Amino acid sequence: MTRTARPAHRPTPVFRACDGVPWPTDDDLDLDAEWAALRECGDVEWWTDAAPEPTDEDAPLEIHSPHDRGHGAADAASDLDARLGHLETVVSERQRATAEEYRLILTVLDDAAFDPAPWVGPDPTLDRAWIDARGRTPRAVRRDRVDLAERAAVAEIAVRLHLSEQTVRTRAAHARTLVGGCPQLWAAFGDGRISEKHAVDAARLASTLPAGDTAAFHRFDDEACARALILPPAKFFVAARAVRERVHAESLETRHRRAADDRAVWMTPELDGMATLHALLPADRARAVMSTLDQAARHLRSRDDEDRTLAQLRADAFADLVTMTSDEAPVPAEGATTAAEARPAGAPTSGTAPRTFRAAPPATVVVTIPALTLLGADTEPATLEGYGPIDLDTARRLAGTATSWIRLLTHPVTGAPLVLDRKTYRVPAALRRWLGVTSPTCVFPGCGRAARDCDIDHLTAWADGGTTDDDNLDPKCRHHHRLRHESRWDIAHTTGGPTAWTSPLGGTYGTDPPPF
Repeated sequence: MTRTARPAHRPTPVFRACDGVPWPTDDDLDLDAEWAALRECGDVEWWTDAAPEPTDEDAPLEIHSPHDRGHGAADAASDLDARLGHLETVVSERQRATAEEYRLILTVLDDAAFDPAPWVGPDPTLDRAWIDARGRTPRAVRRDRVDLAERAAVAEIAVRLHLSEQTVRTRAAHARTLVGGCPQLWAAFGDGRISEKHAVDAARLASTLPAGDTAAFHRFDDEACARALILPPAKFFVAARAVRERVHAESLETRHRRAADDRAVWMTPELDGMATLHALLPADRARAVMSTLDQAARHLRSRDDEDRTLAQLRADAFADLVTMTSDEAPVPAEGATTAAEARPAGAPTSGTAPRTFRAAPPATVVVTIPALTLLGADTEPATLEGYGPIDLDTARRLAGTATSWIRLLTHPVTGAPLVLDRKTYRVPAALRRWLGVTSPTCVFPGCGRAARDCDIDHLTAWADGGTTDDDNLDPKCRHHHRLRHESRWDIAHTTGGPTAWTSPLGGTYGTDPPPF
């Protein structure tokens, strides 16, 4: 049976929230009853007697019963279920591939430790007439060869996969922890049943268990694996951390004293001239710092003319207190307590007695500002060492408060320094500063170590006729400096041409472009 169009008086079906199938209206139910009666009597022309003939512009619509519409919804649900099933397959394959990546990284590093020769060359200790120029014993030389071979292999993997070397080492360490101590978690990861986040969190927690406590590793593996298979990563981490606390044989006090050795401060560059300063501290010290900042911020907020938020005031108070000199040190307000006084009696002191430090001398901040920019004749941005481009207002403010200037006379076209001492082996201070401007970081691909913390290496050795000038020098961190001279990694350079590294396996990798 066909009809030309829906009558205007018929309401639009309303979908039920339970399954998406339209709930039939009264008209639908009456129509279904008439349809059944007409089919029994054989009269199928009842509708077309009063309705105009369909035209090409008004194509006929099929009339379906609610059961037919239910079948259509079921087909759509089946299609969605098939897509989600395919998504599950893709995710599982990705997780298996990630586990295989971890396994291969670990295999390459283990092979390098077993046979260092492909990475650092033949073993010289096998020659009976060999004498080490640095006075090391054969055992020490073999130990250093294994270490350098692993470092060279990590560097090779990093430059090939465009990863940091720390990421490669971390993945190898996680794989080693799971393979050796948590076989059930490793198998689940390899089968694609748990995500990389599950595996990484489990490895991080398991790596803190006592190395020789096999029973603790087995208990952690049993309990953590069961939870990893059913919980999302965030909830799994909470549950696995609780498991780790139960199976750890050492007391919390012992673990806290060891963890306090990792305290540190570091900076992360952010956008638009901002940066985040991180501090890893014992919890009581961190809480005392926050209490002091909050107290100072609330005191300043009470002023009538203060329009900064508490969050902004805490940040400003933190910067002021840290950079304050001894002459500017404030006198504690009446009733105020210091961080040491705020510690409860008997509270852990992180293994060391509280120390009182004198205010440090003013810190050195290095800013490179093009002369024309400083004079207002150009808009080329200034560069803050260790961060990158900063706004001109900040650069001019720093320039106005600078206590000293270092002038680098450079070529107006090439930018090369014109006045430098090129006749000594030792790198002059001005040349070192210039190299820090032209190469802000270590020149090994992917390395971000700041040039000020690097060795300055002669590309052509001084003994081989190399000169001490900017064309023959570049910064290398101590790790990559050793790789160049003690492994089969090497660097090639032509005057005025590009610099390229050659790996022990013969790959060629160019240095990274300057970050700023």
